[in-house]
Amino acid sequence: MKVLVINAGSSSLKYQLIDMDNEQVLAKGNCERIGIDGIFGYKTADGKKIEKNVDMPDHRAAFMQVKDALTDAENGVISDLSEVSAIGHRIVQGGAIFSESCIVNEDVIKGIESLIPLAPLHNKGHVQAIRACIEVFGEDVPEVVVFDTAFHSTMPEKAYIYPIPYEYYEKYQIRRYGFHGTSHRYVSGKCAELMGKDIKELKIITCHIGNGSSITAIDGGKVIDTSMGLTPLDGFMMGTRTGTLDPSVVTFIAEKEHLTPHDMDTLLNKKSGLLGVSGISSDDRDVTKAAKEGNKRAQLAHEILEYEIAKFVGGYYVALGGCDAMVFTAGLGENQHHHRKVVCQYLECLGVKLDEEKNKEMILGKCGKISAEDSKVEVYVIPTNEELVIARDTKALVEGK
Repeated sequence: MKVLVINAGSSSLKYQLIDMDNEQVLAKGNCERIGIDGIFGYKTADGKKIEKNVDMPDHRAAFMQVKDALTDAENGVISDLSEVSAIGHRIVQGGAIFSESCIVNEDVIKGIESLIPLAPLHNKGHVQAIRACIEVFGEDVPEVVVFDTAFHSTMPEKAYIYPIPYEYYEKYQIRRYGFHGTSHRYVSGKCAELMGKDIKELKIITCHIGNGSSITAIDGGKVIDTSMGLTPLDGFMMGTRTGTLDPSVVTFIAEKEHLTPHDMDTLLNKKSGLLGVSGISSDDRDVTKAAKEGNKRAQLAHEILEYEIAKFVGGYYVALGGCDAMVFTAGLGENQHHHRKVVCQYLECLGVKLDEEKNKEMILGKCGKISAEDSKVEVYVIPTNEELVIARDTKALVEGK
């Protein structure tokens, strides 16, 4: 079975074609700037590439580019579109409606559509992509939706209800939902596999640290708490996002600078975080370079990030009543060993001990344990694979397993 995995936004469409017989990626790429000045990218497992500027006025046009590339006589990886057995879509916001992956039908599409107010850009783009995908690939190809929020649906009320008037939860479903669910699900399962234990026996804290970041507490394979909230803005400092802060900071700045709610949303989501503190970049590689050169604000940005990650991990250690393992994943988590080192130094009071040589070596896609043998909490670096989770769910649902 070959599964096409789609991650669509309002103006982008990432894709991977995965052969589920061996779970190998046959081809992948990205359609960028849909509706603007389209850029199409395509790469096969054996190194063939297509990069071109192309007119993609909408998602349907983007899918046509994907279809043509996959079946291209010279660069394609399938001879006919019928080889695509199913299509799996990443959906950011499933709200309280969707607690697990499901096969697409009109009711499911309308359900995703009804959640647009909770994720205006993401869910709108997802709906557009699903409808365009059905149009291009045909109604006979089964499609599955996998939700970022679904893995977090096991959280208890005490973790997801905000201490605001309860009527706003009832009227607008304002609550903690959490995101990066497919990533946390994948790496926690992989961690249990590496430990040689049943995940039902483990307490795991997973740290997805990238341009967008979240930390999740997982007890027996079920989420009990996670750092992102109603939106991906909540939690700790990220590339351009603030993470948690005193709400009065928002009203104070808005009043002083005469900013609209939209202006504040932009400031908090796109101008803060590493970028806002360092004044250099949202890319941690740039901030790291500046910090090494002695830039005080870059150094401060790193100090804040590492401190906040450690605080969340410590809090979740308490929430779980102990911890068997913690995992670092995503761009920074997988590659910036200096952040892992400082975070683990904060956690020495919990019995965390790092093997510094293993920590330095565990970058660029490597997977394994970086904690010392006598560490009370095992620490792992595990490259995430959200697309594989989506493909596996798609295969299972289509085959009725």
